[in-house]
Amino acid sequence: MGSNWTILLYQTPNGDSPVKDFIDNLPLYAQAKLRNTVRLLEEFGIRLGLPHAKKLAGTQLWELRVLGSTNIRIFYIAVKDKTFILLHGFLKKKQKTPISEIRLAEQRLAQFLVTY
Repeated sequence: MGSNWTILLYQTPNGDSPVKDFIDNLPLYAQAKLRNTVRLLEEFGIRLGLPHAKKLAGTQLWELRVLGSTNIRIFYIAVKDKTFILLHGFLKKKQKTPISEIRLAEQRLAQFLVTY
């Protein structure tokens, strides 16, 4: 098997990382589950599928899914050189993903592409 993918966390223009802040504020058990799912993304890359990863219809975004008592979602995108950018994380509480969460991830993606 080839080399692993690289995972980067989105940073604002002033250097803050809202994704890191989100992860750091999760309960420890949820952080561990998320870490395991991110390792799968590193290992399998774009071949990672359901139930762990899903393309978000109508967008460029993919959704990293951590299921369980705490449903965590991380929106991400693949960029060149086997690299993923984790753009936005949130706790999913309803069946349908809130449009505000998708829009925030798309805004971060647009900001990232300006500086990339």
